[in-house]
Amino acid sequence: MLDQMRRGVGNWLAKGLLGLLIVAFAVWGVGDYVRKIGRAPPAKIGDTEISAEQYRQAYQDEMNALSRRLGRRLTPEQARLFGVEQSALARLVNTAAVDKHAGELNLSLSDAGIAAIIKAEPAFKGADGQFSPLMFQSFLRQNGTNEARFVRDRRREEIRDQITDSLLAGIVPPQSVLEQLHQYREETRDIDYLAPDFDKLIKLAPLDEAKLREYYDQNKRQFVTPELRKINVLLLSHDAVKAGINIIDEEIKATYEKTKDKIDTPEKRRVQQLSFPDRAAADKAYAELSKAKNFAEAATKLGFKEADIDLGVLARRDMIDPKIAEAAFALKKDELSKPVEGQFAIVLVRVSEIVPGKQRSFDEVKGEVRDKLAEERTNQETQTLHDKVEDERAAGKPLKEIAEQLKLSFREIPDIDRSGKTADGKPAIEGAAASQVAQAAFAGSPGLDAEAAELADGGYAWVDVVAVTPEKQKTFEEAKADVTTAATEEQRRAEIASFAGKLVDRLGKGESIEAVAKETGAKVQKAAGITRNTVPQGLTQGAVQQAFALPKGGAASALTADGKSRVILRVADIKPAPPATPEQLARLKAEVTRQMQGDIVGEYLDALQKRYGLSVNQAALRQALGNDAQQDAE
Repeated sequence: MLDQMRRGVGNWLAKGLLGLLIVAFAVWGVGDYVRKIGRAPPAKIGDTEISAEQYRQAYQDEMNALSRRLGRRLTPEQARLFGVEQSALARLVNTAAVDKHAGELNLSLSDAGIAAIIKAEPAFKGADGQFSPLMFQSFLRQNGTNEARFVRDRRREEIRDQITDSLLAGIVPPQSVLEQLHQYREETRDIDYLAPDFDKLIKLAPLDEAKLREYYDQNKRQFVTPELRKINVLLLSHDAVKAGINIIDEEIKATYEKTKDKIDTPEKRRVQQLSFPDRAAADKAYAELSKAKNFAEAATKLGFKEADIDLGVLARRDMIDPKIAEAAFALKKDELSKPVEGQFAIVLVRVSEIVPGKQRSFDEVKGEVRDKLAEERTNQETQTLHDKVEDERAAGKPLKEIAEQLKLSFREIPDIDRSGKTADGKPAIEGAAASQVAQAAFAGSPGLDAEAAELADGGYAWVDVVAVTPEKQKTFEEAKADVTTAATEEQRRAEIASFAGKLVDRLGKGESIEAVAKETGAKVQKAAGITRNTVPQGLTQGAVQQAFALPKGGAASALTADGKSRVILRVADIKPAPPATPEQLARLKAEVTRQMQGDIVGEYLDALQKRYGLSVNQAALRQALGNDAQQDAE
């Protein structure tokens, strides 16, 4: 909640460094401590419990924030790829750990101190520059909180900042480090290179059986029949559940009527707002601006900067003050309003752009509404069926019987390997569930009921391991075809490497790359102005790294992107980086400072987790999200 409100106030982010660093730390800060425990809260650090409600709220906050940055709503599957579940949990855990440490240090902030901080926030000041209770209360209403909760959270934030400010005070990267980093990054090289067709330049002698047997003996692990498992699978897929959902027209119509304000595209306007301390000043400005031929120039003469008066493109519902909103949406384009007495100031309003809205009819959105309802109903029904399966499993019923009872898909799979294929190389189970089913099959053991595997589409799979066929070493005769292919490919790559090495030696002795190119039938290509972080077409990152390890005129060979051939390269020129500009040094200083701060806070948070002890219950986490994790953030 506090992170959302910070975005509203804006300048708190400059001071609230802890939240930003915690997100970076979240990727690795929790995973090492995860372990499963019995019925317990989703997470606990020391004696501080993270409740299911806290985790749900943090998850939604992360979803909403990321969706805003990407400009689109995320699906639960996309959220998992972005690590939303982990970052939400890490933020809660790390914040709780710092709060606990702050308590041990007896850090506090008086009522007078927190009141002064809140009153000093520019977002809460009126037109007279003083704290405005009306603006403060409006902010609280917009963010769905109350004064007591806001003050409590703000106090905790300030106390956390006391700790991080102390940790990070005085961190300044040395100037010499910044200059060396600049030289390292901005040095450029010109590279000449060629890609010979080695298949035309080398000839491979057929491998006799003795050499094939020798290769087989040295690489036996390559020629093994993989472990296979016989499994029973009960599938609860999202698509199968959705296919059984029936949404009647009356439901669609009722939902449309309830939500059509959100479905419609509202009219938006670019609003310019000029604030004045009193009515007389506003009247005087109106008299001058209403006659001006160039509004921007006239407003500038009155001391208003365009960036200060432009509120952006807003819908009516986006505007805080209803009186000002009413005035703005009553104007014609480029029309200036008369003075408007708003809740917090007297203003003049002008609309410089109008983006028409669109009211979408029921027929236009009927399909969208049906799909949304079907998706919501599918998520609910999936969770209900999941719970029923778990209840029946707890009662000792086999998967086949449960599937028949609940009319779910059941499969007996005679053999499956770790990649999800059968012994003859065909897919053991069709669809996107194959990899999760294979993972579950090899995570379980015969006779043991494993937990349901979560599928990528939001469904579940229950996998019982019936029997295990251990991996088996293939004899030379059984593997001869594969041995021949692998040994021939190894021979080919060795011959290419040898041939390329000879070409590099010739370049090293002063022969021109053009002469080598002519002899091999290749074309010399040039990559100029390459930095260490540049990967030009035709070269790989490994090739660039080799080039930066060579002196001017030095040559080398490097693998191609597919790893099957090699390119020959020569460093044609080395250009040291020009002296860093003040702007470049400032950017490097900010970057290195952030990295140093992140390292320090990461070590601090890691130490707190180890000190207090962290436990995370994955089953409780999944249960805490429930249907919320299966649908888009609202």
